[in-house]
Amino acid sequence: MTLAISSDDIDQAALLSELRRWVEVETHTPDADAVNRLADRVEAVAKQAGLVTERTPGTMGFGDILAVRSPRPAGSNQKSTLILAHLDTVHAAGTIKNQLPWRQEGDRLYGPGIYDMKSGALMALEAMKLAVRHGSGPKLPVDLLFMPDEEMGSLSSRALIEAYSRNAAYALVVEPARDGGKIVVARKGVAMYDIIVRGRASHAGTRPQDGRSAVRAAARLVLELEALNDAARGVTVTVGTIHGGTGRNTVPAECQMQVDVRVPDEQTAAEILGKIEALKPVDPDITLEISGGLNRPPFPQSEGGKRLFAHTAGIAAELGITLEGVSTGGGSDGNFTAALGVATLDGLGADGAGAHTFDEYIFVSSVAPRTALLANLMLMLDGKE
Repeated sequence: MTLAISSDDIDQAALLSELRRWVEVETHTPDADAVNRLADRVEAVAKQAGLVTERTPGTMGFGDILAVRSPRPAGSNQKSTLILAHLDTVHAAGTIKNQLPWRQEGDRLYGPGIYDMKSGALMALEAMKLAVRHGSGPKLPVDLLFMPDEEMGSLSSRALIEAYSRNAAYALVVEPARDGGKIVVARKGVAMYDIIVRGRASHAGTRPQDGRSAVRAAARLVLELEALNDAARGVTVTVGTIHGGTGRNTVPAECQMQVDVRVPDEQTAAEILGKIEALKPVDPDITLEISGGLNRPPFPQSEGGKRLFAHTAGIAAELGITLEGVSTGGGSDGNFTAALGVATLDGLGADGAGAHTFDEYIFVSSVAPRTALLANLMLMLDGKE
Protein backbone atom coordinates (compact mmCIF):
# COMPACT_ATOMS: atom_id res chain seq x y z
CA MET A 1 0.00 0.00 0.00
CA THR A 2 1.39 3.39 -1.00
CA LEU A 3 0.13 6.20 1.18
CA ALA A 4 -0.58 9.64 -0.19
CA ILE A 5 0.23 11.47 3.04
CA SER A 6 2.97 10.67 5.55
CA SER A 7 3.73 11.94 9.03
CA ASP A 8 6.37 14.21 7.46
CA ASP A 9 3.59 16.06 5.61
CA ILE A 10 2.17 17.29 8.92
CA ASP A 11 3.42 20.71 10.05
CA GLN A 12 3.42 19.69 13.69
CA ALA A 13 4.76 22.98 15.03
CA ALA A 14 1.96 24.94 13.34
CA LEU A 15 -0.63 22.39 14.45
CA LEU A 16 0.46 22.58 18.09
CA SER A 17 0.50 26.38 17.95
CA GLU A 18 -3.09 26.32 16.73
CA LEU A 19 -3.98 23.71 19.34
CA ARG A 20 -2.81 26.06 22.07
CA ARG A 21 -5.24 28.71 20.79
CA TRP A 22 -8.06 26.16 21.00
CA VAL A 23 -7.12 24.98 24.48
CA GLU A 24 -6.81 28.53 25.81
CA VAL A 25 -10.46 29.16 24.85
CA GLU A 26 -11.96 27.28 27.79
CA THR A 27 -15.18 25.66 26.65
CA HIS A 28 -17.09 24.24 29.58
CA THR A 29 -20.26 22.77 28.09
CA PRO A 30 -22.74 25.05 29.94
CA ASP A 31 -20.86 28.15 28.71
CA ALA A 32 -22.43 28.46 25.26
CA ASP A 33 -20.73 31.79 24.54
CA ALA A 34 -17.29 30.29 25.16
CA VAL A 35 -18.05 27.25 22.99
CA ASN A 36 -19.20 29.60 20.23
CA ARG A 37 -16.01 31.65 20.48
CA LEU A 38 -14.03 28.54 19.71
CA ALA A 39 -16.48 27.61 16.94
CA ASP A 40 -15.79 31.06 15.44
CA ARG A 41 -12.08 30.25 15.34
CA VAL A 42 -12.64 26.79 13.86
CA GLU A 43 -14.93 28.23 11.21
CA ALA A 44 -12.36 30.88 10.27
CA VAL A 45 -9.61 28.28 9.88
CA ALA A 46 -11.89 26.07 7.76
CA LYS A 47 -12.95 28.91 5.47
CA GLN A 48 -9.36 30.00 5.01
CA ALA A 49 -8.64 26.49 3.74
CA GLY A 50 -11.46 26.73 1.20
CA LEU A 51 -13.80 24.39 3.04
CA VAL A 52 -17.56 24.92 3.23
CA THR A 53 -19.08 25.69 6.63
CA GLU A 54 -22.63 25.52 7.93
CA ARG A 55 -23.59 26.81 11.36
CA THR A 56 -26.67 25.55 13.21
CA PRO A 57 -27.71 27.89 16.06
CA GLY A 58 -27.56 26.32 19.49
CA THR A 59 -30.63 25.15 21.36
CA MET A 60 -31.37 24.05 24.93
CA GLY A 61 -28.84 26.57 26.22
CA PHE A 62 -25.89 24.97 24.39
CA GLY A 63 -23.57 26.42 21.76
CA ASP A 64 -23.85 26.20 17.98
CA ILE A 65 -23.16 23.09 15.91
CA LEU A 66 -20.54 23.69 13.22
CA ALA A 67 -20.39 21.55 10.08
CA VAL A 68 -17.31 21.70 7.85
CA ARG A 69 -17.81 20.07 4.47
CA SER A 70 -15.52 19.27 1.59
CA PRO A 71 -16.39 20.84 -1.78
CA ARG A 72 -18.76 18.73 -3.90
CA PRO A 73 -20.94 19.15 -6.98
CA ALA A 74 -24.24 20.95 -6.40
CA GLY A 75 -27.05 18.52 -5.69
CA SER A 76 -24.69 15.61 -5.06
CA ASN A 77 -26.29 12.82 -3.03
CA GLN A 78 -23.17 10.66 -2.82
CA LYS A 79 -22.63 8.90 0.50
CA SER A 80 -20.13 10.66 2.76
CA THR A 81 -17.39 9.96 5.25
CA LEU A 82 -18.70 11.51 8.46
CA ILE A 83 -16.21 12.75 11.06
CA LEU A 84 -17.49 13.51 14.57
CA ALA A 85 -15.77 15.86 17.02
CA HIS A 86 -16.80 18.06 19.93
CA LEU A 87 -15.53 21.43 21.14
CA ASP A 88 -16.90 21.37 24.69
CA THR A 89 -15.00 20.10 27.74
CA VAL A 90 -15.78 19.23 31.35
CA HIS A 91 -13.39 21.89 32.66
CA ALA A 92 -14.73 25.16 34.08
CA ALA A 93 -13.27 28.54 33.18
CA GLY A 94 -10.09 29.27 35.10
CA THR A 95 -8.75 25.72 34.96
CA ILE A 96 -5.92 26.68 32.61
CA LYS A 97 -4.75 29.41 35.00
CA ASN A 98 -4.97 27.30 38.12
CA GLN A 99 -5.18 23.51 38.16
CA LEU A 100 -4.08 22.59 34.61
CA PRO A 101 -1.84 25.14 32.86
CA TRP A 102 -0.63 24.63 29.29
CA ARG A 103 2.81 23.09 29.53
CA GLN A 104 5.03 20.51 27.89
CA GLU A 105 7.04 17.96 29.85
CA GLY A 106 8.99 15.72 27.50
CA ASP A 107 6.50 14.05 25.16
CA ARG A 108 3.53 15.08 27.31
CA LEU A 109 1.56 18.21 26.48
CA TYR A 110 -0.91 19.32 29.15
CA GLY A 111 -4.03 21.49 29.13
CA PRO A 112 -7.76 21.38 29.87
CA GLY A 113 -9.58 19.44 27.16
CA ILE A 114 -6.40 18.81 25.18
CA TYR A 115 -6.93 15.03 25.27
CA ASP A 116 -10.71 14.98 25.38
CA MET A 117 -10.82 16.12 22.67
CA LYS A 118 -9.47 19.38 21.26
CA SER A 119 -6.41 17.66 19.83
CA GLY A 120 -8.56 15.14 17.97
CA ALA A 121 -10.90 17.85 16.72
CA LEU A 122 -8.01 19.90 15.32
CA MET A 123 -6.30 16.82 13.88
CA ALA A 124 -9.51 15.98 12.00
CA LEU A 125 -9.70 19.49 10.53
CA GLU A 126 -6.01 19.45 9.58
CA ALA A 127 -6.39 16.00 7.99
CA MET A 128 -9.40 17.22 6.04
CA LYS A 129 -7.43 20.21 4.73
CA LEU A 130 -4.60 17.93 3.59
CA ALA A 131 -6.95 15.44 1.97
CA VAL A 132 -8.90 18.08 0.05
CA ARG A 133 -5.68 19.70 -1.22
CA HIS A 134 -4.14 16.39 -2.32
CA GLY A 135 -4.62 15.32 -5.94
CA SER A 136 -8.28 14.88 -6.78
CA GLY A 137 -9.20 14.84 -3.10
CA PRO A 138 -11.26 12.31 -1.11
CA LYS A 139 -13.12 9.61 -3.01
CA LEU A 140 -16.20 10.34 -0.91
CA PRO A 141 -17.36 13.76 0.30
CA VAL A 142 -16.28 14.48 3.87
CA ASP A 143 -18.54 16.02 6.53
CA LEU A 144 -16.89 17.07 9.78
CA LEU A 145 -19.26 17.96 12.62
CA PHE A 146 -18.16 19.88 15.72
CA MET A 147 -20.64 19.40 18.57
CA PRO A 148 -21.09 21.81 21.52
CA ASP A 149 -22.58 19.45 24.11
CA GLU A 150 -21.09 15.96 23.88
CA GLU A 151 -19.93 16.03 27.50
CA MET A 152 -23.55 16.44 28.59
CA GLY A 153 -25.05 13.77 26.35
CA SER A 154 -25.31 15.59 22.98
CA LEU A 155 -28.91 16.46 23.81
CA SER A 156 -29.06 19.32 21.29
CA SER A 157 -26.82 17.66 18.71
CA ARG A 158 -28.23 14.18 18.37
CA ALA A 159 -30.85 14.98 15.74
CA LEU A 160 -28.30 16.58 13.41
CA ILE A 161 -25.77 13.78 13.97
CA GLU A 162 -28.43 11.26 13.00
CA ALA A 163 -29.48 13.32 9.97
CA TYR A 164 -25.89 13.33 8.66
CA SER A 165 -25.52 9.64 9.55
CA ARG A 166 -28.33 8.65 7.24
CA ASN A 167 -26.20 9.78 4.29
CA ALA A 168 -22.91 8.38 5.61
CA ALA A 169 -20.99 5.32 4.43
CA TYR A 170 -18.58 5.58 7.37
CA ALA A 171 -18.32 7.41 10.67
CA LEU A 172 -14.92 8.25 12.16
CA VAL A 173 -14.99 9.61 15.70
CA VAL A 174 -11.93 11.53 16.87
CA GLU A 175 -12.37 10.93 20.56
CA PRO A 176 -8.94 10.26 22.11
CA ALA A 177 -7.07 7.01 21.76
CA ARG A 178 -6.51 5.13 24.98
CA ASP A 179 -4.18 2.79 26.80
CA GLY A 180 -1.19 3.26 24.54
CA GLY A 181 -2.98 4.18 21.33
CA LYS A 182 -5.82 1.68 21.11
CA ILE A 183 -8.90 2.75 19.18
CA VAL A 184 -12.50 2.01 20.07
CA VAL A 185 -14.47 -0.51 18.02
CA ALA A 186 -17.47 -0.88 20.37
CA ARG A 187 -19.10 1.01 23.23
CA LYS A 188 -21.77 0.20 25.77
CA GLY A 189 -25.10 1.95 25.68
CA VAL A 190 -25.65 4.61 28.30
CA ALA A 191 -28.87 5.25 30.23
CA MET A 192 -29.48 7.98 32.78
CA TYR A 193 -32.27 8.06 35.34
CA ASP A 194 -33.49 10.57 37.89
CA ILE A 195 -35.54 9.01 40.67
CA ILE A 196 -37.57 11.00 43.18
CA VAL A 197 -38.80 9.13 46.25
CA ARG A 198 -41.68 10.80 48.10
CA GLY A 199 -42.81 9.93 51.61
CA ARG A 200 -44.35 11.96 54.43
CA ALA A 201 -42.68 14.36 56.83
CA SER A 202 -43.16 14.33 60.59
CA HIS A 203 -41.35 15.37 63.75
CA ALA A 204 -38.61 12.81 64.39
CA GLY A 205 -38.99 13.11 68.16
CA THR A 206 -42.66 13.63 68.95
CA ARG A 207 -44.50 12.01 65.99
CA PRO A 208 -42.08 9.64 64.20
CA GLN A 209 -44.90 7.15 63.64
CA ASP A 210 -46.68 9.65 61.40
CA GLY A 211 -43.77 9.92 59.01
CA ARG A 212 -42.79 7.83 56.01
CA SER A 213 -39.07 8.16 55.41
CA ALA A 214 -38.17 8.78 51.77
CA VAL A 215 -34.50 8.29 52.66
CA ARG A 216 -35.14 4.84 54.08
CA ALA A 217 -37.13 3.87 51.00
CA ALA A 218 -34.35 5.27 48.79
CA ALA A 219 -31.78 3.19 50.67
CA ARG A 220 -33.73 0.06 49.76
CA LEU A 221 -33.81 1.19 46.14
CA VAL A 222 -30.05 1.74 46.09
CA LEU A 223 -29.54 -1.89 47.06
CA GLU A 224 -32.04 -3.06 44.44
CA LEU A 225 -30.38 -0.98 41.74
CA GLU A 226 -26.82 -1.95 42.62
CA ALA A 227 -27.88 -5.61 42.66
CA LEU A 228 -28.43 -5.32 38.89
CA ASN A 229 -24.68 -5.06 38.33
CA ASP A 230 -23.38 -8.03 36.36
CA ALA A 231 -19.71 -7.88 35.43
CA ALA A 232 -19.89 -11.09 33.39
CA ARG A 233 -22.57 -9.58 31.14
CA GLY A 234 -21.02 -6.13 31.05
CA VAL A 235 -23.85 -4.44 32.99
CA THR A 236 -23.07 -1.59 35.39
CA VAL A 237 -25.65 0.28 37.44
CA THR A 238 -24.37 3.10 39.63
CA VAL A 239 -26.29 5.37 41.99
CA GLY A 240 -24.07 8.38 41.53
CA THR A 241 -25.77 10.94 43.78
CA ILE A 242 -28.39 10.81 46.51
CA HIS A 243 -29.86 13.69 48.46
CA GLY A 244 -32.83 13.86 50.79
CA GLY A 245 -34.36 15.36 53.88
CA THR A 246 -34.54 18.86 55.29
CA GLY A 247 -33.07 18.48 58.76
CA ARG A 248 -31.79 16.12 61.41
CA ASN A 249 -35.03 16.10 63.40
CA THR A 250 -37.49 15.64 60.54
CA VAL A 251 -38.58 12.36 58.98
CA PRO A 252 -37.61 13.06 55.35
CA ALA A 253 -40.45 13.53 52.88
CA GLU A 254 -38.34 13.45 49.74
CA CYS A 255 -35.12 11.93 48.42
CA GLN A 256 -33.57 12.27 44.96
CA MET A 257 -31.14 9.95 43.18
CA GLN A 258 -29.19 10.08 39.93
CA VAL A 259 -28.48 6.70 38.35
CA ASP A 260 -26.02 5.77 35.59
CA VAL A 261 -26.50 2.54 33.60
CA ARG A 262 -24.18 0.91 31.04
CA VAL A 263 -25.36 -2.01 28.89
CA PRO A 264 -23.57 -3.94 26.10
CA ASP A 265 -26.40 -4.56 23.64
CA GLU A 266 -30.04 -3.83 22.86
CA GLN A 267 -31.41 -7.04 24.36
CA THR A 268 -29.66 -6.43 27.68
CA ALA A 269 -30.70 -2.79 27.59
CA ALA A 270 -34.36 -3.74 27.26
CA GLU A 271 -34.08 -6.17 30.18
CA ILE A 272 -32.18 -3.94 32.62
CA LEU A 273 -33.99 -0.72 31.81
CA GLY A 274 -37.30 -2.54 32.08
CA LYS A 275 -36.41 -3.65 35.61
CA ILE A 276 -35.43 -0.12 36.62
CA GLU A 277 -38.58 1.42 35.20
CA ALA A 278 -40.70 -1.23 36.99
CA LEU A 279 -39.28 -0.52 40.46
CA LYS A 280 -41.94 -0.27 43.19
CA PRO A 281 -41.64 0.84 46.82
CA VAL A 282 -42.26 -1.68 49.60
CA ASP A 283 -44.30 0.84 51.62
CA PRO A 284 -47.64 1.72 49.97
CA ASP A 285 -47.37 5.22 51.44
CA ILE A 286 -44.17 5.85 49.44
CA THR A 287 -44.31 6.92 45.79
CA LEU A 288 -41.63 6.91 43.10
CA GLU A 289 -41.14 9.20 40.12
CA ILE A 290 -38.71 7.65 37.64
CA SER A 291 -37.63 9.70 34.62
CA GLY A 292 -34.96 9.21 32.00
CA GLY A 293 -33.91 6.29 29.85
CA LEU A 294 -31.41 5.34 27.18
CA ASN A 295 -29.31 8.36 26.26
CA ARG A 296 -26.86 6.62 23.94
CA PRO A 297 -27.76 3.30 22.27
CA PRO A 298 -25.30 0.39 22.42
CA PHE A 299 -22.53 0.44 19.81
CA PRO A 300 -21.53 -3.18 19.08
CA GLN A 301 -18.93 -3.88 16.39
CA SER A 302 -20.76 -4.64 13.15
CA GLU A 303 -19.44 -6.59 10.18
CA GLY A 304 -18.96 -3.28 8.38
CA GLY A 305 -17.13 -1.98 11.42
CA LYS A 306 -14.80 -4.99 11.33
CA ARG A 307 -13.98 -4.37 7.66
CA LEU A 308 -13.39 -0.68 8.35
CA PHE A 309 -11.06 -1.55 11.23
CA ALA A 310 -9.06 -3.97 9.06
CA HIS A 311 -8.68 -1.34 6.33
CA THR A 312 -7.65 1.29 8.88
CA ALA A 313 -5.16 -1.06 10.53
CA GLY A 314 -3.47 -1.59 7.17
CA ILE A 315 -3.02 2.16 6.66
CA ALA A 316 -1.84 2.56 10.26
CA ALA A 317 0.82 -0.14 9.80
CA GLU A 318 2.32 1.85 6.91
CA LEU A 319 2.60 4.80 9.32
CA GLY A 320 4.31 2.75 12.01
CA ILE A 321 1.17 2.39 14.13
CA THR A 322 0.12 -1.03 15.38
CA LEU A 323 -3.61 -0.61 15.69
CA GLU A 324 -5.53 -2.48 18.37
CA GLY A 325 -9.27 -2.22 18.89
CA VAL A 326 -10.98 -2.22 22.29
CA SER A 327 -14.51 -2.09 23.66
CA THR A 328 -15.28 0.49 26.34
CA GLY A 329 -18.04 1.39 28.75
CA GLY A 330 -17.88 5.09 27.94
CA GLY A 331 -20.33 6.58 25.47
CA SER A 332 -19.69 8.94 22.56
CA ASP A 333 -21.46 10.31 19.52
CA GLY A 334 -20.32 7.15 17.74
CA ASN A 335 -23.10 5.33 19.60
CA PHE A 336 -25.61 7.22 17.46
CA THR A 337 -23.99 6.43 14.12
CA ALA A 338 -23.44 2.75 14.94
CA ALA A 339 -27.07 2.37 16.01
CA LEU A 340 -28.12 3.54 12.54
CA GLY A 341 -26.01 0.86 10.88
CA VAL A 342 -23.10 3.08 9.83
CA ALA A 343 -19.67 1.38 9.95
CA THR A 344 -18.05 3.28 12.83
CA LEU A 345 -14.55 3.61 14.29
CA ASP A 346 -13.91 5.65 17.42
CA GLY A 347 -10.93 6.79 19.45
CA LEU A 348 -9.03 8.03 16.39
CA GLY A 349 -7.69 11.13 18.12
CA ALA A 350 -4.39 11.69 19.90
CA ASP A 351 -2.97 9.24 22.41
CA GLY A 352 -2.61 10.40 26.00
CA ALA A 353 -4.41 10.11 29.31
CA GLY A 354 -6.17 11.96 32.13
CA ALA A 355 -9.53 12.74 30.53
CA HIS A 356 -11.79 14.74 32.85
CA THR A 357 -8.98 15.28 35.38
CA PHE A 358 -6.42 17.96 36.24
CA ASP A 359 -3.70 15.67 34.85
CA GLU A 360 -4.91 15.66 31.24
CA TYR A 361 -2.29 15.37 28.51
CA ILE A 362 -1.51 14.08 25.04
CA PHE A 363 1.63 12.46 23.67
CA VAL A 364 3.03 14.90 21.12
CA SER A 365 4.60 11.99 19.26
CA SER A 366 1.12 10.62 18.47
CA VAL A 367 -0.17 13.75 16.74
CA ALA A 368 1.51 13.64 13.31
CA PRO A 369 1.09 9.92 12.54
CA ARG A 370 -2.54 9.90 13.64
CA THR A 371 -3.31 13.04 11.66
CA ALA A 372 -1.78 11.34 8.63
CA LEU A 373 -3.89 8.26 9.34
CA LEU A 374 -7.06 10.35 9.28
CA ALA A 375 -6.03 12.12 6.08
CA ASN A 376 -5.30 8.84 4.28
CA LEU A 377 -8.60 7.39 5.45
CA MET A 378 -10.45 10.36 3.98
CA LEU A 379 -8.59 9.91 0.70
CA MET A 380 -8.98 6.15 0.41
CA LEU A 381 -12.44 5.26 1.76
CA ASP A 382 -14.69 4.66 -1.24
CA GLY A 383 -17.78 2.93 0.08
CA LYS A 384 -16.59 -0.54 -0.97
CA GLU A 385 -14.90 -1.70 2.25
